[in-house]
Parts: sequence; structure tokens; C-alpha cells
Amino acid sequence: MTQALIIGGGIAGAVTAMALRQAGIGAVIYEAYPTGADDVGAFLTVMSNGLDALRAVRAEEAVRAESFPARRAELVSGTGKRLGELNLTAEPGRPGPRTLSRAGLYRVLHDEAARRGIRIEHGKRCTGATTAQDGRVRATFADGTTAEGDLLIGADGVHSAIRPLIDPAAPRPRYAERNTVCGYTPGAWATPTDTYRMIYGRRAFFGCTTAPDGTTWWFANVPAAERPRAELGEVPLERGRREFSRLFARDRTPAAELVAGSERIVVSNAYDLGSVPTWHRDSMIIIGDAAHAATPEAAQGASMAVEDSVVLAKCLRDREGTGAAFAEYERLRRQRVESLVATSAGMSANATPGPVKRMLRDLVLPRKLRKAGGGGGSTGSFAGYHIDWDREV
Repeated sequence: MTQALIIGGGIAGAVTAMALRQAGIGAVIYEAYPTGADDVGAFLTVMSNGLDALRAVRAEEAVRAESFPARRAELVSGTGKRLGELNLTAEPGRPGPRTLSRAGLYRVLHDEAARRGIRIEHGKRCTGATTAQDGRVRATFADGTTAEGDLLIGADGVHSAIRPLIDPAAPRPRYAERNTVCGYTPGAWATPTDTYRMIYGRRAFFGCTTAPDGTTWWFANVPAAERPRAELGEVPLERGRREFSRLFARDRTPAAELVAGSERIVVSNAYDLGSVPTWHRDSMIIIGDAAHAATPEAAQGASMAVEDSVVLAKCLRDREGTGAAFAEYERLRRQRVESLVATSAGMSANATPGPVKRMLRDLVLPRKLRKAGGGGGSTGSFAGYHIDWDREV
């Protein structure tokens, strides 16, 4: 049986292992962190296309059980004016988006992988990889161990160690000039449980939804300098409440109050990676954020990673030879994912403009939404994507 080494145990790594096993290809996941939940505290939305791809590998129901629905988004200006509403469900008959914590998604996917007999080795930080003349790959790890396989898949995120091994001239991720902040406010009931409220604040963009237990989950995209690694993750609560609530103090929205009442606040830097010229070399390939990372505005990062995983497995199943499979995968994926990265970057630029552009946006956006009939806006076309597992690529 063909054996794959998967570097990275996040979303792309776990789903790739499951998809490969379904395609008759063995895999072992090598995860650098002691656990898979390295981004504890953050949350995300798996969009309709991501759930559709999870269904192809029989993992949708496990994710659905850990999450709650996100059917629509209400758009509001910093003055409290309602700008319109978006329907987040792609089309009738397709699954609607689901919200869950990143740690919860990792746990579900790891449990599902383990249930299928897939081995996950933790504490394995990859430091190098070489390809022999026969095409087999050897990976080396920081603890001095090695592993060999028929191919290596770099699913190790935006700061990938595999990307420069494939191409030493590969571009580095671009810092998007802002922090992404997540928080949790108990007993707030800020929205219905299936609704996001998106607020275009004067100084930062704010979004929130309420979980079934009444805790409001919120996030903010905050223009700011890149934070050192030591300042990322969960921040001291009182400091975080003061620092981030004041960004919304001049807005006529509940954002400042929700931040001030938070019981946890988590901070990360936002990056994107628009076009990586070389995705594969010999028997090595990168997928997910290692190959294309979008800013959070389009909420498609997790879903694109899941799509990548399933499509790559299909290509390895249906094409003779690793090189042909990798080339077919790139043909099927590159335009779609690069378009998504560009779309999300455009949404980011429109979130916190100056006063004049802000006024124009608030005038034009309601008309655009009415014209679109409440559809998914600039990301709606991405949500309708379908992968037919049984159809040959």
C-alpha cells in the first residue's frame, strides 16, 4: 500500500489522512504540538462547501454534532444603522454553515481519524525532508527521529516548514496589518443562535453570534502592528477588556459592552498568502494554508483546507503516478483558492476605511444586498462548490 507522511495535524492534515485512507492509501500524521489544539480559544465557521467536502469522507455528522448553525448575517454600521442581511446557506438542500471552536474541530477530526485506525504522532516538528532516486521521501524531526514514505504532504499551516523545502524561493506569508481577536461573553444572548451580527465599527470590525448555552462568541479584526509570538494566545483578561472595548466606545452598538463582559480573550496575527508559484516537487506537496492562506473575512479558510484534502486524495486515487496526481490537483485547485484569497483581502480593505469611504460604503452596501436578494454576497459563489467522491477526476 502507498504510504503518505502528513506533516501537520490541523484541519487539512486530519481530513487528508481520512480521505487518503478512503482512497486506499495509508497515512501517518506528524504534529509538531503536544496536542492538536494549538490555537485554543479561537473559533471558526465551516461553510456549506466545507461541510459538503466533509460529507464526502463521512465526517460531516461528527462536526455537526460539535457545532451550532450559522444561517444568516445581519450587517450593521458603527452608528447602529442596519445595512442589510445575508443568507449564509448556499442553496436549498445543501448544509448550512456551522460554528465551533477550533480546538473542538481539531478534537473531533482527531477522534474520527483515530477511530479509523490512523496514527497521529505528537511532538514531531519537521526540520527537513529529502527525496531518494526511487521517489521515496525521508522526513527528519527535531527530536532526532526520521520517517519514510512514498510521498510527503505539507499541511503545516501558513508558517509551513515544508514550503521552503519544496521551493527555497517561496514567498513568505504577508502580515495583513491587523490582529484577530476572539472572546466569549457568558449570558449575553446578543443574537439568535443561528445569526451573526457583523458591525462595521469606526476603528475595527466586530462580529458576534450566540451559542445555545447563551454565551456570545465574538471576534474583532483590529488594525494593529504585528504582535510578537509571546503576546499571542489568551491575554490577561482585564487588560484585554480595556484594550479592545475602547475600540468600540464611540460606536452605537453593543460591541464595547460585549468585550468588557468577556470571560476569555484570545489574540492572533492575521496573515495571507496569495500566490505560491510552486506547490509540489518530486514526491512532496503543500496544501491548505501552507499553499494559500486567506485573511479571516471570507470565513473560508477551514473549508478550503477540507476541500484541498478531499481533492488531493481523489487525484492520488485516479491518476497514475505521484507527479501526474499532483499536477491534476494543482489544475483543479489553484484558480479557486487564489480567487478566494483575493476576495477576502478585498473584504478586509473595505471593513475599516476612512470617514468618506465609510459613508459611501454604508450608502452603497444596502443597495448591493437588495440587488443580490440577500444571497451570500462576495463569498456566495464559493459556498456552492461540490465534490463528488465517486466521480473520477
